[in-house]
Formats: sequence, C-alpha cells, structure tokens
Amino acid sequence: MSDRDYYEILGVSRTASEEEIRKAYRELARKYHPDVNKAPDAAEKFNEVQEAYDTLSDPEKRAKYDQFGRVRVEAGGASPWGEAGGVEFDFDDFGSVFETFFRNRGGTHGRTHTRARAQHRPKTPMRHEVHVSFMTAAMGGKIDLRLQVGGEDKTISVTVPPGTVDGAKLRVRRPEGLDRDLILTIRVGNHPHFRRVAGKPLDLEFDLPVSIVEATLGATIDVPTLDGRVELRLPGGTASGQKLRLRGRGLKGSDGSQGDLYAVVRIVPPDPASLTDEERKALEALGKRLPSPRQGEVWRESWRP
Repeated sequence: MSDRDYYEILGVSRTASEEEIRKAYRELARKYHPDVNKAPDAAEKFNEVQEAYDTLSDPEKRAKYDQFGRVRVEAGGASPWGEAGGVEFDFDDFGSVFETFFRNRGGTHGRTHTRARAQHRPKTPMRHEVHVSFMTAAMGGKIDLRLQVGGEDKTISVTVPPGTVDGAKLRVRRPEGLDRDLILTIRVGNHPHFRRVAGKPLDLEFDLPVSIVEATLGATIDVPTLDGRVELRLPGGTASGQKLRLRGRGLKGSDGSQGDLYAVVRIVPPDPASLTDEERKALEALGKRLPSPRQGEVWRESWRP
C-alpha cells in the first residue's frame, strides 16, 4: 500500500463531511473494483480506496489520523485507532455496472455473477383479482381462493381486513402452497341498502324515504345499521337530500377506527291516484296557504341571466 494521504486518495478536502467522503468512496469503488476494472493495478487502487475510507468514515479513527497521520501496523501489532475493520458494502449498488460489463464481455464470470444475483432475487409475485361481497369487505373475513399453480389446483385461505375498499391491493406473504408472494386486487360487490362514501372509506350512507308529513312535523324512525336497528330522530322541517348522521355506526377499520353512517332524506310524495277528493282539496288549500319554497331572486319574473 502506498503512503499517499487518505484525503488525497479519495479526492476530498480535510474538512469534507461524512456524506462527501462516502460519495467519493462509492464513485472510486465503482471505478476500481476488480470485477469491473481489469487494469493490472485496479485491485491495488481499490484496496487503497478501501483503506482510506475505513479510516475517514470512522470519526474516532479519523480524529487520530488527523493528529498522528498514517501508522503502519506490523504483524501482531496494534493500530492506534483500534482493530482493523471492514466496511459493509452493498453490491446491489453496482448491479447495473456489473451487468452491463458482463453482458458486453459474455464471459463465464459474468454468467456466474448473473446466476448468483438471480438466485437471490425474489420471485415475481403472482397477481390475482378476487370478488368479495359488500359485507365481507365491510366486516372482514376469510375467503378461499382456487388458483392454478404449475398446472395444479391450489386452495389458499386469505383474510380480508375489515373496511377494505374496492380496488384495494392485498399482499399475502408466501401463502402455503406458493413459492412467492400473492398480490390480490379486491373487487367489492354492492349492497341493496348501504353504499360507501367517496373519499371516506369507513363512512356509509343509505337513502331514508320519509313522507311529507314526517318531513314537515318530524318523526322517530326505526332504521337499519350494520349492528342492528336503531331509532333515528327526524327533525321537523327536514328537507329532501339532507343528511342525518349516526356517529360510529359506519365501518370499523383494521386499526380500530370507526366510521359514521349517514341517512340521506328522500321525501316521497303520496300517489295522487290514492287521494280522496277531500284529501286533495285539503292539500290544495294547504298549498295556497303555505309560502312558496321558490323565494330566491332567480325565481322572480324580472330576473334575467
């Protein structure tokens, strides 16, 4: 090994930061690594760079080097900055460099290196789309999948987390019967009564049909929820389209969080054919007495867009 200054070897100043030292080392290691650089002195230069980095990357060793300079260690001797240690090196960082080099050379070492990397590379996950019911996605539960693996039918049990939304990706780590991960795309079916609220994955809503009398005078209505039926108070004067909130009656997430349930009021008028003459006259009289709901400026005859 030469007696060149460690800072000079890495091409950095004596006030260089740890990040600057690490960056310089990585660039030089790529340049001189023997698997890439076939120059006769490449291995020597690589070891020189490695030795410089071993010292300057360690704050204690660097401080002693700045004070005493390089100290040679004879066989059986001790270094003034402790035991000699190596650096953990991530050869994946050199992957593209190696692969390009070996692909161009086409040598045995290149093929061996490529095979070694391939053996350690995780297998590509299997992808599958599965349809589940609204209640399975909402409440969570187990489903059984039948998959074709290597020409054989495999049955795999998967747990769907509560509160799963349509289109969610579920990764199953190496399920029994597979030699790789399984990535499921969950497709959630509809419910005849409940529906999800856009942008709020744990909230639900449903349409609440009410009569004109109930909307006008108010009422207490028995409504269904995921946990059973509850009483909902409809205030008098409730307009169609208004949402009434049932706190904590929505979906429960896998982390224990709880969504809300919203009743969307839909006023249903009576069928005119079902009214008697007396009822029709009473409604007409009431309509004449009540103020028109169309009171805004836009409803006046003088209004022009």
